[in-house]
Amino acid sequence: MPRKGLRSFFFSSSKMISAPSPSFPQSPITSCPSSPLHSFSESMMEENLTNAEEIITKWDQNNTSYSKITSLFYDNRQEAREFLRSVKDLQHSMHTLASENSSSHKLIHAQKLMQTAMKRLEKEFYEILSANRDQLDPESISSRSSTATRSSNSDYEDEIGSDDEIQTAGDSIREVEHVSSFAMSDLRLITESMISSGYGMECVKIYKIIRKSIVDESLYRLGFEQLSYNQILKLNWETLEIKIKTWLKASQIAIKTLFFSERILCDHVFSSSNRIKESCFSEFTKEAAVNLFSFAESAAKTKKSPEKIFRILDLYNSITELWPEIESIFSYESTSAVRSQAISALIKLGDSVRVTLSDFETAIQKDSSKSSIPGGGIHPLTRYVMNFISFLSDYSINLSDIFADYPLQVQTPLPETLSFDGSPTADNPLSSISVRFSWLILVLVCKLDSKAELYKDVGLSYLFLANNLQYILSKVSSSDLQPLLGEDWISKHEQKLRQYVSNYERMAWTKVIQSLPENPTAEISLEAAKEVFRKFNSVFEEAYRMQSSWIVPDGKMKEEIKVSVAEKIVPVYRMFYMKYRVLLREERDLEGVVRFAPQDVGNYLSVLFSGTGVSGSVTSSHSDASR
Repeated sequence: MPRKGLRSFFFSSSKMISAPSPSFPQSPITSCPSSPLHSFSESMMEENLTNAEEIITKWDQNNTSYSKITSLFYDNRQEAREFLRSVKDLQHSMHTLASENSSSHKLIHAQKLMQTAMKRLEKEFYEILSANRDQLDPESISSRSSTATRSSNSDYEDEIGSDDEIQTAGDSIREVEHVSSFAMSDLRLITESMISSGYGMECVKIYKIIRKSIVDESLYRLGFEQLSYNQILKLNWETLEIKIKTWLKASQIAIKTLFFSERILCDHVFSSSNRIKESCFSEFTKEAAVNLFSFAESAAKTKKSPEKIFRILDLYNSITELWPEIESIFSYESTSAVRSQAISALIKLGDSVRVTLSDFETAIQKDSSKSSIPGGGIHPLTRYVMNFISFLSDYSINLSDIFADYPLQVQTPLPETLSFDGSPTADNPLSSISVRFSWLILVLVCKLDSKAELYKDVGLSYLFLANNLQYILSKVSSSDLQPLLGEDWISKHEQKLRQYVSNYERMAWTKVIQSLPENPTAEISLEAAKEVFRKFNSVFEEAYRMQSSWIVPDGKMKEEIKVSVAEKIVPVYRMFYMKYRVLLREERDLEGVVRFAPQDVGNYLSVLFSGTGVSGSVTSSHSDASR
C-alpha cells in the first residue's frame, strides 16, 4: 500500500509550476541580418526583456517597501509563476545576446535584471524555508508520513475507528500536506531557476545553514551530547550507562526520522542537480552522523567488565538493525565516512564483547575463594555465572554474528558435553554460540568440582555438586539457553545430576543402611537384635545430626531425595522393628535399646535439608504404650 504524507509527495511526479518558454527557430549562419526571420527574433527578444524588466523591477526589494515586506510566492502565486517564466525567458535572451555581441548594452542590462531576480528568489527561498520550519521539520515529516499510512490503511481495516475519526484525521492530513506541498513545490521551482541561471550556490548556502540548525537542534532535543573520546573515558559507569540508554533511543529517531527525512527533503528540493543535492546533503549531515556513531565506538573502548557487556551488545544490536537505513540514507560517495564510522563502531563493539567473554571465562577459572558454602548450598559463583549466561542468551543472534569468524579454541578431543558440531550451518546458524555457552558452563562445572573438595564429608560434597548442577539446569530450562543447548545437552546433565544424588545417598547413608540386616525377618538371637538396634541408633543419630544443617534449595529435588532415602531405610527398619520390638518388651532398658519407631525415622527424614541444624541427642517421640 503506498505511503501517504509528505514522503509520497517527495517522490510524486507533480507538475512543475512553470510554462514552456517561447520556441525560437534557429536562423542559418548565412542568413541576412535584415531578414524577416531575424527581425521577428529580435522583436521577441525585445518583448521578453521588456516583460522581464517590468515584473522583476516590481519585485526588486530595493525599489519599494511593499516588495520588502511582501512574499512573492505567498502574495500572488500566479504572479510568482510569471516571475519564474520571465527569468527563464530572460535567460534565453541573454544566451542569444551573448552569441551575437557579448558587450552589448542590452546584455549588460539583462545581466543586471538577472542579478536582481536572483536576489529576489534568494530572499524568497530563505523566507519559505524559515516560515515553513515546522511543516518541513524532519520529525514532523516522519510523523505525518506515519499518520498518512495509518489513514490509508484505514480504508481496508474495519476496526481502525469511526467514520468521523477517519474523516477528521484525513482532513488534518490533507491540510498539512496542502501547506507542505506548496512550500516544497516553491522551493524546488526556485532552486531549478537559480541553478539553471548559475546561482545554485546561493540557495545551497541558505539551505545548508537552515537545515543544519534543524539537525543540530533535533539531536540536542533527543538528548544526544557530543563528547570526545577522552571525555567518555572519564565518565563513571553509571553516567555512561545513562548516556548509552539515551543514545539507543536517540539513534533510532535520528536515523529513521531525522536523517531519513533530510535525505528525502534535500533530494526533492535539488532534484534538478544530482551533484548539488549530494554535496548539500553531505555537508550539513555528515559531521553530525559521524559523531553519532563515534560515540558507540568510544563506549566500546572503555574499561571492560561483564556487567557492561549487555549495554555494549545493545549498541551493537541497534547499529545492526539500523544498517539498512544507514546504507540507504548515506549512499552517496561523499557520505561514505558515515558508513565507515558505523562499521568501525560495530567492529570495536564486537571486539569488546569477545574480550569481555574471554576475560569472563578466565575469571571463572581463576576464582580463588576457599570458603565452602554452609550446608552444601548453591555457590555465589554458580548464581553469578548462570544469571550472566542466561541474560546473555537473549543476544544469541548478535553473539553468533560477533563470534562467526572466531571458533572456540579448545583442546581435542572435546569433552562429552561439547561433542557436537560447533560449526554454524544454514540450518543452525546459532550452533557456534551454543558451543561457547556450553563451554562456559563446562568451565563453571569444573570449577565447582574443585570447590567440592573443600568439604571434609564426601556425602556433603556430592550434595553440593547436585545442588549447583540442579541450579544450572533450572536456569537453562527457564531461559533462551534451552533451545540453544538442546535436549541432548539437558539429558546428559540430568543424568549427571542423578549420579551426584546417588553418590550422595551412598556416601551419606551407607552406614545406616548397612547397620540393618539384609533380611530383616531372619531369625537372630535377642542379643544380636539388641546390637542391631544399638548400632542403628548410633549411626542414624550421627547421620541425622550431621545432615540436619545440610540444605537442598530446589523443592522438587529435596522431596525426591528424602523419599529415596526413606525408601532405602524405613521399610527394612519397620520389618525388623515389628519382629523384635515385641520380643524385647521384657528388656529393662527397652527405651535405651529401641530408641526409634519406624514413624520416628520417617519423621526425622522428612525434615532434612532445611538447614536448621540440631544440638544434643536425637530423641524418640514414640511412647511404649502406644506401640
